[in-house]
Amino acid sequence: MERLAGKVMLLSGWPRIALAVFAGAIGALALPPFGVFATLFLSFTLLVWLVDGSTGNPGGGIASRLRSAFAIGWLFGFGYFVANLWWLGNALLVDAEEFAWAIPLAVLGVPAYLAIFYGLATALARAFWSDGVGRLAALGAAFGVAEWLRSFVLTGFPWNAVGYGAMPVPLMMQSDAVLGIFGVSALAVFVFSAPALLGTVKGKVIGLTAAVLLAAAHVGFGAWRLNVADEKLTVGDGKKTTIRIVQPLIDQAQKLDDTNRAEIFEEHLRLTSAPLTSGETRPDIVVWPETSVPFILTENPDALARIAEVLEEGQVLVTGAVRSENAGAGVAPRYYNSIYVIDSDGQIISAADKVHLVPYGEYVPYESVLASLGITEAIAMPGGFTAASSRSLLTLPGGALLYPLICYEAIFPNEIGNDVERTSALLNVTNDGWFGATPGPYQHFQQARLRAVENGLFLIRGANTGISAVIDPFGRVVRGLGYNQKGVIDATISSAKVANWSNNSRQWYFWLVVALMSVIAVASRLSFKSHAN
Repeated sequence: MERLAGKVMLLSGWPRIALAVFAGAIGALALPPFGVFATLFLSFTLLVWLVDGSTGNPGGGIASRLRSAFAIGWLFGFGYFVANLWWLGNALLVDAEEFAWAIPLAVLGVPAYLAIFYGLATALARAFWSDGVGRLAALGAAFGVAEWLRSFVLTGFPWNAVGYGAMPVPLMMQSDAVLGIFGVSALAVFVFSAPALLGTVKGKVIGLTAAVLLAAAHVGFGAWRLNVADEKLTVGDGKKTTIRIVQPLIDQAQKLDDTNRAEIFEEHLRLTSAPLTSGETRPDIVVWPETSVPFILTENPDALARIAEVLEEGQVLVTGAVRSENAGAGVAPRYYNSIYVIDSDGQIISAADKVHLVPYGEYVPYESVLASLGITEAIAMPGGFTAASSRSLLTLPGGALLYPLICYEAIFPNEIGNDVERTSALLNVTNDGWFGATPGPYQHFQQARLRAVENGLFLIRGANTGISAVIDPFGRVVRGLGYNQKGVIDATISSAKVANWSNNSRQWYFWLVVALMSVIAVASRLSFKSHAN
């Protein structure tokens, strides 16, 4: 292994570039729908050896070494994100005549931007690099911080953080309840990098032992937590509620065709009144996916009347819809990506608007700045959405509350506020039809189910083309419907919740992990320098 490590470190030119991109790309197999987490051992082992060889120009000093390390991290990140986000281009093919020109920006430009964070991580780690286990700690801490930064810088896009690769199944998801995705990512990078020690002289025993113990704790904690799952569902009154989730499987191109509106609406109503499945009782709540209603409900009283006809007495419909708001005389109305709660009398009794919109999909960020620079054609976006100023909870008859997460809001763990503790369940409605038959829907589904684990609540997830499911507070699928299937899910959830760590606690534990790893990295670096002198 030492000989192999030496060859990797001494690579230069195109072979070095190609290996860095390959190391990142192969790691994408750890993510859904593949879930081969072992590939990350190869990815990060190669990354460590490549950073070992980032010596920069002779006589160039620390700045040259940091630039060299940044380049390796960027290439690694570029390979990783192209391999796991290539499907972004599929959304632009839905209206190819209008947006096909932007496919290179989605498939290559987004990964190129996200790779900057991994480049910064390797550069930061290289500043505290040593020849033993300390460099693994430096890399883990730096990647944890990079993933955290990726969650909010320039509106944030924390899709496919490394930690998700370490949590393919519920047994391996439970650590997320304590450390959050960023803490898990930091420790995962340390563990996945550990085989690199086999190619170096120092730190083998202590580093590999630490990695094995961390991996064992990760799995062992998951096994213990799942074993006592029923005992831990102790908070709340345990009231049972039956849910029906409608998965209508409406093709995205069809949704964009105005002539299909009535047909689409009636298809949702037909599935709503379909016979019960799996021996469940009559549903209390029916859930339709994001933007299911193909027109402005408040302007169509006949549509509300049709909903009232289909719903039985006491049932409610929770549906994604577009909400309009009059902005005043002579001003175009504002539109919101929203969720309505509609009772069996056809009355809208609660609503919530999307807070975190998709950049360039639902709105144009920094539009006024771009326009001032004369960039107008690229930012033209008629009919975009307005973001809500704050998140509203959905109130059901009887006073129960749902915490709404519309579409990709479910990938932002730190945006779920403390008011989630007052709710009975999380609700995620989405339309992943834009993604097509790609890894996108599977990746989105995994990230959403981790929010259930973190918050100790059931997750009700309705997706137009899938994956729809009811997820329990431990990330287990109670009942689901796969991608590209039409039908309904009937399942019962409990308002009881897991006595869990708060989001604030997870953030503190994340920074504690980063601090401890940083101490190890600095101590190793100082020891390394003293021995070198």
